[in-house]
Amino acid sequence: MTAVSVDPQVRPVRWLPGFVALAAIWGASFLFIKVGVSQLHPVYLTLGRVATGALTLLAVLVVTRDRLPRDPKLWGHLAVIAAFANCLAFTLFGYGEQRISSVLAGIWNGTTPLATLLVAVLVFRSERATVARVVGVATGFVGLLVVLGAWRGVGGAALTGQLMCLGAAVCYGLAFPYMKKFLTARPESGVSLSAAQLLMATAELAVIAPFLAGSPPDVTQLHADVIGSVLALGMLGTGLAFVLNLRVVRLAGATTASTVTYLIPIFATIVGVIVLGEQITWYQPVGAAIVLLGVAISQGVSTQQIRHRYAGMIRVGPRPVGVGAVGQQD
Repeated sequence: MTAVSVDPQVRPVRWLPGFVALAAIWGASFLFIKVGVSQLHPVYLTLGRVATGALTLLAVLVVTRDRLPRDPKLWGHLAVIAAFANCLAFTLFGYGEQRISSVLAGIWNGTTPLATLLVAVLVFRSERATVARVVGVATGFVGLLVVLGAWRGVGGAALTGQLMCLGAAVCYGLAFPYMKKFLTARPESGVSLSAAQLLMATAELAVIAPFLAGSPPDVTQLHADVIGSVLALGMLGTGLAFVLNLRVVRLAGATTASTVTYLIPIFATIVGVIVLGEQITWYQPVGAAIVLLGVAISQGVSTQQIRHRYAGMIRVGPRPVGVGAVGQQD
């Protein structure tokens, strides 16, 4: 995480296209995961993804004449973050999408802010349990029950898949407060830290993948769309998307950049329905909307604040906010 200065006079035309592109890239990631697991074991899909992402960010470091971190202790922290935010989270989404649609996986990804808040309050004790946060978490929990269609009775593979995607969100929830605690004051650039994180994830998965998933797949036997999905996940969703996210943070501020969370499930739904022809039931988008309402309440965002913030964006751009995050959404 790196501190950045934000110019309050930056107009939305400079950062809004990148912001929407970022939501589209991360939303489409669930489509690529769905295609990837049609032939690849989820562990090998994740390995291909993080390795491609690492190579992409290493290329960015070369172009920008930046370098990888030198502190061995920092690499230890990045190994922990990589284990949760990349190895476990990405793989759980892969397992989940073997059982449920990419649309549902994208909706479960929207629970990440609530999982992060719970971990920050209960585990790291870095956040206080305010009334707004308790109400927000409770609202989000109701939304989760609606997404599940709990009144209809749930079970079997579909429930297992949804719980795996929820587990992925919890992994993000564990990783993000850890990042905040150990990476906030680091002098290295965000791209440098992310490249190192993905290198650690690649090394970890290279060791454990043969034990969990057997021999590596024969690349020559993979369909072109599967190979393309792995490259898209790595180069776009896990590599260049971070560079794009950092630009949005610098121009618009971390608070505005973080609202991409609200758009990712929308893009995941649109892509899943149009490209894959996936079906959704009425209660899934309704539940997703309730979850996102819970996220907004937990973050202390009122309707008046939302109107004021976006009205301000139309006039002169967002308020300056200071810190950018290191990590990737799915």
